[in-house]
Amino acid sequence: MSFLRRVFGGGASSPDPADGADAGIDGQGQAAPEDRDDEARERALLAEDAERLSNSLLARQLRYADRAWTPPAQGGERRADDAQSRDDG
Repeated sequence: MSFLRRVFGGGASSPDPADGADAGIDGQGQAAPEDRDDEARERALLAEDAERLSNSLLARQLRYADRAWTPPAQGGERRADDAQSRDDG
């Protein structure tokens, strides 16, 4: 409820005690310092990812990754340490 009050400019200046969603926000509507640090870290990680993915070769590889060819598996189902292979030979 306090979220809607803040969005629509409602009159409650202090957070609604029944609203547990605002635990990280103080009475002024400001985020706690830990939350600000987390948000800054998230923004830095997103910026780093965007910079890393701006490489045209990498972007092309990611775009066509679902069409990548993989060689067929070699060998059969049986392995050297199977009990059946010991009985055969």
